[in-house]
Amino acid sequence: MQADFWHKRWERNQIGFHQDQVNPYLARYWPTLAIDAGSRVLVPLCGKSLDLAWLAGQGLRVLGVELSQRAVEDFFVEQQLQPERYQHGAFSCYRSEGVEIWCGDFFELTAEDVADCVGLYDRAALIALPPEMRQRYVAHLGAILPKGCRGVLVTMEYDQSKLDGPPFSVADDEVRALFAGRWLVSEEAVQDILGESWKFVQAGVGSLLERAYTLRS
Repeated sequence: MQADFWHKRWERNQIGFHQDQVNPYLARYWPTLAIDAGSRVLVPLCGKSLDLAWLAGQGLRVLGVELSQRAVEDFFVEQQLQPERYQHGAFSCYRSEGVEIWCGDFFELTAEDVADCVGLYDRAALIALPPEMRQRYVAHLGAILPKGCRGVLVTMEYDQSKLDGPPFSVADDEVRALFAGRWLVSEEAVQDILGESWKFVQAGVGSLLERAYTLRS
């Protein structure tokens, strides 16, 4: 997946992956992680997700990373916030009301940048990446995040021969293989959400499984 692909998706407003409500798995399972208020949370490939504001509303310090400047700017406009802007290395950074979003390439993020992050939330990153990039992504998370990090992960699984991603299908066994060694992976919920996506129904997909996991390193 090249950067141009995502820039064009945002420019054309092809953002079916954006949810207009807080993710119910986040609201249900985040409290089980027992992450203290004031802690810092990493949200890779965050877009303009309302989940950022929800996390900040729990008293957390949120660090989102997003490639699209339009997505970043839209978040603060839609939240009616005036962000402070600054530069940090390769990232153009925006900050307001407990939320920072760094605009740039996630793979430029260093261990020093996230040394104080104790939380991770991924609803849109892993499933946005093709297989070879998923491996690189999870390896990078493991390399930069400190031990003891806890998080919530949401994935999708479907017959990708019927419809190509993104979002890509990531099966349960792949999730466990990717995170093995560094993370304890616990499946918390699985449900078929095919009826909520006409695009998948039209493509002849038989089921669309959404899974929620908690992660502990």
